[in-house]
Amino acid sequence: MKFKWFIWMIFLLLIFASCEQGTPSSLEVNMYNASGDMVGKATLTDGKNEVTIKLKVEGFSPGFHGIHIHEYAKCDAPDFKTAGNHFNPEGKKHGLMHPEGTHIGDLPNVEADSSGIIDTEITVSDATLKEGKKSLLTGEGTALIITEDQDDGMTQPSGESGKRLVCGKITKQKDDASNEEPTDPTEIQSETEEE
Repeated sequence: MKFKWFIWMIFLLLIFASCEQGTPSSLEVNMYNASGDMVGKATLTDGKNEVTIKLKVEGFSPGFHGIHIHEYAKCDAPDFKTAGNHFNPEGKKHGLMHPEGTHIGDLPNVEADSSGIIDTEITVSDATLKEGKKSLLTGEGTALIITEDQDDGMTQPSGESGKRLVCGKITKQKDDASNEEPTDPTEIQSETEEE
């Protein structure tokens, strides 16, 4: 009897594992400016009802900037409008302070230091990298965009956060067609500072 129970448990575990196959628990997103230069990376990690983003990018004016997840994994320069609107699968209003918000694409503002580097960690509540309506990998994926100004947390449809400065595709596919990984300027700067 115990042997049959054991076989059933193994069978169920294999089914569960095959359902999750192909879904990453974390992924790296290369971030590019309007000139097509890679300015850093974001590492997304799936958690329980949330996705954590570790972000390190450079080339910003010091101070606060808006950051949002957009509905399409398209980052056509120079304005990144091809990424569409904010990712909003539940049709809520924009803004972390809006009584009828927030949608999944709304994230807290990030701050660039005096040298123009943003080095921070953000939690995307109620999101996932797994299958489903709230998946950041829904369809062909989504995009992570940082804007020129900070998001005011209320104004529709985007918090008056200004021009889209940097974009990265959140997708299962590798961003570059070649096997060569672009150099990350934030890593080069860190190495120079250590010397």
